[in-house]
Amino acid sequence: MAIGQDHYIEDAVWDVLPSIVLVLAADGTALQVNRSFTEFTKLSRDEALGQGWFSALAAASRAELLHELGRRRDFSIQLRVLHADGSSGWVDCAGQWQRDVDRCVCVMHDVSRGKLAEMTARAKAEQFRLLADNVPVLIAYYEASGFRCLFANKQYARAFGRDERSILGLTFAEVIGDEATREIQPHVERMLKERAPVNYERELLTSDGDTRFIEVNLLPHIGADGQAQAAFVMVSDITKHRMAERAVRESEERLAKFMQASVEGIVFHKGGFITDANPPICELIGYTLQEMLGRKTVDFVAPDEVAKVTAVIVSGQETAYESAVLHKDGSRIPVEFIVRTMMYNDERLRMTIVRDIRDRHAAQARIHHLAHHDALTGLPNRRSFIEHLEHLMGSGRASDAQLALLFIDLDHFKRVNDSLGHLVGDTLLQVVAKRITACMRTTDMVARFGGDEFMVLLPGAAHRRDVEEVAQKLLHAIEAPVDAEGRPLSVTPSVGIAMFPEHGTTPTELIQHADTAMYRAKARGRANYQFFDPANADAAYAALVMEGQLGEAIKRNEFVLHFQPQVRAIDGAVVGAEALIRWRHPEQGLLPPDDFIPVAEQRRLMLPIGHWVLREAALCARRWQCAGLAGVPVAVNLSTLQFQATDFVETVADVLREVGLPGHLLELELTERMLMDDLPYVKATLARLKALGIRIAVDDFGTGYTSLGHLKELPIDKMKIDRSFVHDLPARRDSAAIAKAIIQMARSLGITVIAEGVETEAQRRFLADQECDELQGNAISEPMDGDALRAWIAACAPRSLALHS
Repeated sequence: MAIGQDHYIEDAVWDVLPSIVLVLAADGTALQVNRSFTEFTKLSRDEALGQGWFSALAAASRAELLHELGRRRDFSIQLRVLHADGSSGWVDCAGQWQRDVDRCVCVMHDVSRGKLAEMTARAKAEQFRLLADNVPVLIAYYEASGFRCLFANKQYARAFGRDERSILGLTFAEVIGDEATREIQPHVERMLKERAPVNYERELLTSDGDTRFIEVNLLPHIGADGQAQAAFVMVSDITKHRMAERAVRESEERLAKFMQASVEGIVFHKGGFITDANPPICELIGYTLQEMLGRKTVDFVAPDEVAKVTAVIVSGQETAYESAVLHKDGSRIPVEFIVRTMMYNDERLRMTIVRDIRDRHAAQARIHHLAHHDALTGLPNRRSFIEHLEHLMGSGRASDAQLALLFIDLDHFKRVNDSLGHLVGDTLLQVVAKRITACMRTTDMVARFGGDEFMVLLPGAAHRRDVEEVAQKLLHAIEAPVDAEGRPLSVTPSVGIAMFPEHGTTPTELIQHADTAMYRAKARGRANYQFFDPANADAAYAALVMEGQLGEAIKRNEFVLHFQPQVRAIDGAVVGAEALIRWRHPEQGLLPPDDFIPVAEQRRLMLPIGHWVLREAALCARRWQCAGLAGVPVAVNLSTLQFQATDFVETVADVLREVGLPGHLLELELTERMLMDDLPYVKATLARLKALGIRIAVDDFGTGYTSLGHLKELPIDKMKIDRSFVHDLPARRDSAAIAKAIIQMARSLGITVIAEGVETEAQRRFLADQECDELQGNAISEPMDGDALRAWIAACAPRSLALHS
């Protein structure tokens, strides 16, 4: 509709128009508005006319409209309208300039709904762009038909050297290259075919040699017809995740290898429940892994250790401590738990290393055993015995209990080691230990005190007769022969007994007194037992004093030899002389051998004393020989210690060579016990002595236990009837019978027999009548020094010749 320069249309006409119409001057003054405008803006006609209607326009829209009006040309713009209720809307405004009247007719159409939709869409697009450009993912949108890029976020475009605009319209191959296109093509085709999302991973090698991992997701955009119109491509850099997974996997593999390779048990547990375990712990306690998983750790702990283990679990402390687990069969296994806390698979777990310490306990027990037991026999040692003795004595004081201590020493044991070697000696000690133990009760204690010494402790020994029975059993058990390398070997024990509290109130005192009693048993011939006698303590002290004096006597040459002649019974002719030692004591005068020889034997002084006697006797015999007494040999008594010395034969040979004495002028006297202790050793030693020309005599025959079978195997030249049998001759029939039997036996074996201790003419006559070969005793002559003997022999020679004639 055109408006003439001089005519205006009535308001009624304007009001029927459905569009919003207003007439504006060049400065924006409203000259005319219709009803549609007032209804749209909620302004009355009066409020709208003039410049009042400006209140219905947003500032930006008002400025834009005034700008167009000022140009006085037709225009078409969009204006934002403000409603009185505070809401806003949008109108398209078409202005037609009426130059003849210098007015502009503006027709407006409400486009609020479309504008709002547009703005919403634009806002969403901007939000999507903002989001797409800021997420750590490469995003693109390709059409399905030509695979041209319709959208790409900043990261995607830059990844291929583009920006968000220049990449648009490019095909897939133009963006990522032919090689990558060929690789991705199968996935694209599968997405289009299945019309479902597809994802895959690729491992890329960068130009600097690094490895990257990406995850590609293809998401189809399905249209209303059910066909794929386009596809979203989303590329995620998952290098960190894959590297983390690889690290975790490698860590798990290392942990698994460690668990598998470890010889010690390893258990993982959370909240006290087992989550994993390695084969060694399964093997240790006899359960499979499946039997252990999910169970409480304390289910496998020994009941008495549960409280301690639970306390460690609750406290969460990292520690190491000893405990015990139970095997499936119920047996107890000592272990060491080493507990640590660690993160594993994003969980805080407790790792416990389970170390089997049975070997450690066994070693500790072994060390403890060795510290308290003898390594050879397995018996308690000196230290353990004294500790036990002290404990029993302490409890005995409180309860008035008694106990007995038996000190056992093996007689002549050194000779076994010297002659047969320490291996045989060790075997003998082991046998003796077993025999002693077999005689004891379980409440008794047997210990090896050192060397060939043993201790026996008898708790509750109230009566001596009970102790004597034990001592008798020990004597019989120990002296039984032992098979040593195919030969019988036997030793005898000397046993000393001390009673608590009668003989001592401390371990040291009781042991000393038992030792004193043991030496008393040895002094009484060995192979017996003796109780401690307080009187013997004084004797022991005196013996100790004498021991020191004897040592000095050897140095000061205080010993002398006296000789008692030996004659033929038939004619009184001198056939020899026995050397008898005397001690010229500086205070007590001349002492006979019975006063000091027992002490010398106990204290091992008989070796130097015996050597002196042997050499001095040989010198005397040599002087007699030089003086014309060529047929008078000298007889020397041997001590057991001397005879059993390993170099005894060599010592005798050295003396003969040094003195220049022929062997047939030396006669060695041995006791029966010395002959029976070790027959093979005795035979070998006597054979070597006989090879030197020496004569062998058996002293005190009849008082020992010589086996006739053994006697005939030994190179014996002479046997002496003991003075105890000669003393009662001829009055006592039993003594006479024994003397006759010995004489007859000796004659049948071709052995010379001599009777010692002949004191009376009746004894001399009886022995001569029984055809005893030789006599010795005070009835013939008392012992005298060497010079006196030589004179006596010279004086007796004519008489003996007369008798013989």
